[in-house]
Amino acid sequence: MRLNAVVAGVGMTVFGKHMDRGLKSLGAEAVQAALADAGIEGNALEAAYVGNAAAGVVTGQECIRGQVILRSIGLGRLPVINVENACASSSTAFNQACAMVSAGYYDIVLALGVEKLYHEDKKVSFGAFSGAVDVESMSSIMEQLQESAKSSGAKSSSSGSGKNRSMFMDIYAQVARAHMNAYGTTVEQYAGVSAKNSFHGSLNARAQFRDALTVEEVLAQPMIAEPLTRSMCSPIGDGAAATVVMSERKARELGLSRPVRVVSSVLRSGWDHDPAAPGTGDVCSAEAYEEAGIGPEDLDVIELHDASAPSELFAYESLSLCAKGEGGKLVEEGVTRLGGRCPVNTSGGLLRKGHPVGATGIAQIVELTEQLQGCSGKRQVEGAKTALAHNGGGTIGPDAAAMCVTILKA
Repeated sequence: MRLNAVVAGVGMTVFGKHMDRGLKSLGAEAVQAALADAGIEGNALEAAYVGNAAAGVVTGQECIRGQVILRSIGLGRLPVINVENACASSSTAFNQACAMVSAGYYDIVLALGVEKLYHEDKKVSFGAFSGAVDVESMSSIMEQLQESAKSSGAKSSSSGSGKNRSMFMDIYAQVARAHMNAYGTTVEQYAGVSAKNSFHGSLNARAQFRDALTVEEVLAQPMIAEPLTRSMCSPIGDGAAATVVMSERKARELGLSRPVRVVSSVLRSGWDHDPAAPGTGDVCSAEAYEEAGIGPEDLDVIELHDASAPSELFAYESLSLCAKGEGGKLVEEGVTRLGGRCPVNTSGGLLRKGHPVGATGIAQIVELTEQLQGCSGKRQVEGAKTALAHNGGGTIGPDAAAMCVTILKA
């Protein structure tokens, strides 16, 4: 569909470990910052779309999450739509906000992503991730992961999944080993992603981790699930990010000086298909490029779903930045580093900015909006005019359960 929506304002908390803060505190900070950035009051909002994935498990707030958060800052009466799509929860909320504005139902809406993952008992946090697969198939999934680990000699991946770490790290590790076998991708190339994103994160005051790492330092860290060392795995985190979405007409009426246009937002679910056929990310990105009337060569900056370091390389290939199997070369050649042809994850990505899952999708939109407005400071990509966000959620079979690709233009 043709979109008629702009990002009028953005706001975001620092991502990290906030044991003393809850969903209301985090969400309120992001919403109030976005409203101030858009130059409007809360009573101008006509609807709110609130993405969250794990509050039911981690905090016990199973229902009415958005209403509880927004009511705490005086935002009642308006329709609140709660959105859950695992790690793609808030990109889905943003997609729906843009769709409803484009359809003419509303002129000014809020899209918020918020998550609270840290818990005194880490098993509670890791347990939340176990709900992002088909739980009725959990036994066979775990058996298959353990069999894959044993057959490849991956000792660290043979036990502890879902208890000592998110089971998704074992899923990513399995795919990473397969990619290495199929294409010759190296652990140094995977580590190169973490090193690059750590440099970008070192420049971001809102990032969860700000120390810049070398490839050697990444490889020297404790092994989580072969071949993933600790800094090749995105951390759990707390945080919130918000956007004010407006119709183009309302943006002109209010005289916004730096609106960022949403030229495409594609949301799809995974499906059963031949493993060699294009997957959800491939299909979403192709559709997004067509809607936006551009190709991957036109992108100036990208935020993508690097839940693990290998995930970033796989996404390069899904987004057609390179051919299948050549993702490792892009990071090795510095193409995706600040100063390269197409910088990726200038925020530090999920690996370093952090991954409070329900907030991640809109945090990508915040980073890209600021890039297109030319206000990213030391992380600024010179002359950035076109940007893409890629955000996946959950896993069913070998593919993402939900995928959202969004293209923005200055």
